[in-house]
Amino acid sequence: MEWTEVNIYTATPAIDLLCYKLEDIGIKGFAIRDAEDFNEFLENKYGKWDYIDDDLMGLSQCETCITVYLPDNNQGRDMLTAIRSMLAEMKSTDTDGLYGRLEAELSSIREEDWANNWKQYFKPIKIGDKLIIKPSWEECSDCESRKILEIDPASSFGTGQHHTTRLCLELLEKSLKGGEQVLDMGCGSGILSIGAILLGAENAVAVDIEENAVATAKENAEKNNIPAEKYRTYFGNILTDKTLADTIEMKYDIITANIVADVLIAMKDHFARYIRENGILIISGIITERSGEVISAVSSAGFEVTEINEKEGWSAVSLIKK
Repeated sequence: MEWTEVNIYTATPAIDLLCYKLEDIGIKGFAIRDAEDFNEFLENKYGKWDYIDDDLMGLSQCETCITVYLPDNNQGRDMLTAIRSMLAEMKSTDTDGLYGRLEAELSSIREEDWANNWKQYFKPIKIGDKLIIKPSWEECSDCESRKILEIDPASSFGTGQHHTTRLCLELLEKSLKGGEQVLDMGCGSGILSIGAILLGAENAVAVDIEENAVATAKENAEKNNIPAEKYRTYFGNILTDKTLADTIEMKYDIITANIVADVLIAMKDHFARYIRENGILIISGIITERSGEVISAVSSAGFEVTEINEKEGWSAVSLIKK
């Protein structure tokens, strides 16, 4: 598959606003290059540095840029149109020129080239007491009788390396007793819903607003020999698509959602709509500073906190529907 690399040139004061707007469009991941941030690091860095690479030092004079990758399909083209419209709107209101030039430059990148940049860092990893996660190109010689979850994330979030995913899987392992029906909202690579079935769930439904993520989750389910009747996927946004919201209408024993704080808050009533009485909701993707805000919002929809897992600034929360 071909991908479009979109470099959005801006200025430091616009970074947070742009990231927020990109998330609204449905873009979950981006890379940021900012001279001001790097120079602050140089001034306040801890420890002693004998050498800093010249290429890295180039960040001290770079133009602020946010980079995102869009799939070369209809959804990617819609996202690109939304980005251009968003930039035009911001530029029209930025009368003082605080946000830089607000221009997007594009280039193409092959998936094979992109994949090779990160594959070297994705190694088998043990999570909880029962799972080991590995990519298809790695061998697993020390599995210790664990369930092997084979995952190839492609461009989707979810390898088990990030704290939010690990914290979710640990809570999921504790929650599963066997035979549960699971709903994975914002499924990414499908790692949580596939992991749930390997840990004893009867079946799972995986939903994501990214078309490529849904396709990746389905492929990963097949890699793990999960029958099609046990794993269903849906593409769309349940916050805006009533047809989709009605399509997945049923009551689930466990719901997982590893997204971002604002989306979790917006989805609180949907969590309540889709979960059984005494069902378990596992949410993550929350920076620790905002966990209280998210917990308060979700609790107002009839949930009660049972456990909070935290790791290096990230939080995952398990709640029960009362």
